[in-house]
Amino acid sequence: MKPSSQDDWVARSLDSVWHPCTQMQHHETMPLVALARGQGAWLFDHDGRRYLDAISSWWVNLFGHANGRINAALVDQLQRLEHAMLAGFTHEPVVQLSEQLAARTGHALGHCFYASDGASAVEIALKMSFHSWRNGGQSDKQEFVCLQGSYHGETIGALGVTDVALFRDAYGPMLKSAHVVATPDARLAAPGETAADVAARAAGALESLLQQRGERIAAVIVEPLVQCAAGMVMHDPSYLRAVRNLCDRYQVHLIADEIAVGCGRTGTFFACEQAAIWPDFLCLSKGISGGYLPLSLVMTTDAVYQAFYDRDMARGFLHSHSYTGNPLACRAALATLQIFDEDDVLNQNRQRASQLGQALAPLAAHPQVRHFRQRGMILAFDAQVDNPTQAASFARRMFAAGLEQEVLLRPIGRTVYLMPPYVLDEEEIALLAQRTQSVFEQEVSR
Repeated sequence: MKPSSQDDWVARSLDSVWHPCTQMQHHETMPLVALARGQGAWLFDHDGRRYLDAISSWWVNLFGHANGRINAALVDQLQRLEHAMLAGFTHEPVVQLSEQLAARTGHALGHCFYASDGASAVEIALKMSFHSWRNGGQSDKQEFVCLQGSYHGETIGALGVTDVALFRDAYGPMLKSAHVVATPDARLAAPGETAADVAARAAGALESLLQQRGERIAAVIVEPLVQCAAGMVMHDPSYLRAVRNLCDRYQVHLIADEIAVGCGRTGTFFACEQAAIWPDFLCLSKGISGGYLPLSLVMTTDAVYQAFYDRDMARGFLHSHSYTGNPLACRAALATLQIFDEDDVLNQNRQRASQLGQALAPLAAHPQVRHFRQRGMILAFDAQVDNPTQAASFARRMFAAGLEQEVLLRPIGRTVYLMPPYVLDEEEIALLAQRTQSVFEQEVSR
C-alpha cells in the first residue's frame, strides 16, 4: 500500500530532523504529527485531521495561526526591507517597536536590545547586569540568584540560573551555578496560610541571602507570577514587590523573565504590572511577534544604559546576533501590538479567561485533580497518579490521547495546563474543556 503523505512526511522527518526537547526513541511509540497548515486556534495535518492548539505552540501564538492582519503586515514589509544588520544601521520597524514598548512601561524601561530567542535574551540580561556593575567600579558583583524550580533557557548562561535537573545536570561542569532560593509557590501554603504568606516567607529567605552575599550578587532573576516550566507554579504579586524592595535595599539588579508570561498571558500586558513594579531588565520573546518569527529583546533602565555610554569601546556592550532587530520580526510584533490596541484584547481576555475557568469547573472538582489554579489565560492543575509507572508516562500518554481527541496538550510531568491563543470562541472553549476532561479521566483511570 502506498503510504499517505502524512506517513511519508513523518518518516522523512524522523530520518532527518532532530526534534527539540525530545528523547527521539520515544517516537517509536509516541506519535509525531506532520502539519500542513494552521488556521485560527487549529492545526491541520496532511490527512486533514485537526488539533486545537491548547498550548499556543509552546506559548508563542497569541492571535491564531495564519492571522490575516499579521500576514498583511509581513507581506508589506517583504516589499520594503527583509533584513539589514543593526550595527551602524536602523530601520522603521525596530525604532517603532522600541518606542511603543517603552511607552507601555511609562518609559520606566526602554533602550531595547534585540536577539532571536528567549534564552538569548536571558544571556543578554545577565551579561548586561554583570558588565554594568563592573563599569560602575563594583567588579565583585558576579553572582546571580534564581528561584527553586526556575527555568530560564538552555544556553550555558541561562542554564546557570535554571534549577531543573533534567535540563542542567548533564552540563553541570560547564556552568557557573547561581544561588537558588525558596520558591513562592502558592501550593506550599500550610493549613491556614495564604499565598501571600508563602510569598513573604520566600522573600525572607532571599533577604537572608542578600544580607550575606549582597555585595557580590549582581542580579536576582524571576519569572513574574508564573514559573512556567516548573509546572505552572503560581505566586502572589506581593512577592515581586518584596523582591523589588530587597534589590533596591541591597543594590542588586532585578531581572524579570517575561518571555512566557508577558504579552497578556497573565491578564496584564506585562506581568510585573500586577505588582506595580518595574525590574531593571525585562526579557520578552515568544508572544511578542504573535508566534510568527523568532524575536526576543531586553528592555532596561536609563541608569544601566548610561553605565555603558562612553568613548572607550571596551566599556560598550559588545554583544550581537546576526539577525538582531530583524525588520520582518519587528513588523510582526508591531502588528501584534496593533491588534492588542484595536481589539481591546486585555479586556476581552478577562472575559475569555472567566469563561475558561467556568467551563473547567467540573474538572477542577475531579477527585484526582490537585491545586487547580489560574492566572489570566494560564490554567493548570496537578494530577494525582499513585502508580509510579503510570506517573512516569503520564505526560506522554496525555499528549497522545489528546491528539486522538483533536486537542494538543503537552503536560509538564503530572501538571496539565492550558495556555491557548486569544481567539477561542465560546464553542471552542466548551470543546477544549470537555476534551481535556475526557482525556484526563481516560488516563488517570489506567
